[in-house]
Amino acid sequence: MDGLEIHLLGIAGPAGWPEPGCRCASCTRMRAARRRFEPTRVLLDGVPLEQCRREEISGGYEVRTPRGRRVLFASRPGGRPRPPSPGPYDAVLLDLAGDPAHLGWLRHIGAVTPATRIEAVQVDHRVASPAELERRLERWRRPFTAPWRTLILGGARSGKSEEAEKRVLAGADVTYVATGVMHPDDPDWRARIAAHRARRPRWWETTETIDVAGLLRTASGTLLIDGMGTWLTAMFDALGAWEYPRAVQPRVDELVTAWRSTRAHVVAVSDEVGLSVVPETPVGRAFRDLLGRLNQRLAAESEETALVVAGRVLELT
Repeated sequence: MDGLEIHLLGIAGPAGWPEPGCRCASCTRMRAARRRFEPTRVLLDGVPLEQCRREEISGGYEVRTPRGRRVLFASRPGGRPRPPSPGPYDAVLLDLAGDPAHLGWLRHIGAVTPATRIEAVQVDHRVASPAELERRLERWRRPFTAPWRTLILGGARSGKSEEAEKRVLAGADVTYVATGVMHPDDPDWRARIAAHRARRPRWWETTETIDVAGLLRTASGTLLIDGMGTWLTAMFDALGAWEYPRAVQPRVDELVTAWRSTRAHVVAVSDEVGLSVVPETPVGRAFRDLLGRLNQRLAAESEETALVVAGRVLELT
């Protein structure tokens, strides 16, 4: 059987992109660039999607093309079509601007395989620009083959954790590695942990450990490590090294060695300390210097490194 032919005559939401009368930055930027995406219209094997045999399901349709190809289609922004029966699809046309994790779930259950064609539809101003959409789609359509290491740097509340999560949302199986020690008597800390958990897809696994080097040596799937700063703090605590920071150096060396030799796809978050104020205490300065050198060493052994500032991503080459 010949391959499935898909012609995207439009990929935007019902009102198009930019939306008429909308003053958001995304729509304004599109108008300034004289660009417009038309509402989603699709031809499958030369036939309009709405004329193909289809079954209405929650969030969209399961479609059969004239040549018998199986297609999953999100019929509206926010639609998360759930397969009514098991088995892989020849193509999925999804609201990736709204919920890329839905693609990860479809991979997780086997509905999307490496042979499945993946397209974004129902696109609108939920994404900043077409360039940003393409940057995300590049990772979501073709998850990296391990080993692959990505280091995401940023200051406090910069959006670095959110960016790290976006890079693996479309993965089939992800293990979230929490390196921080729980502080049950700290309401702010509990709220931050709860916010992180709420963002993560429910099918992800979670591991709370400070033995990150051991995990890097044995893992073969996708790891999201958040983050290196809390890991280093935990090492100082575990070794009682606040009065003797050099005691942590062997653990840092062990981590970098494991990072270099891992078989996994790893995305790690770390604090960029070079732009912050100089700590007042000697131990604070020692911690800052050690984390800064750790960041440099991990970046040198990474296929990708990015800096996040105010939610904006700068790829570092």
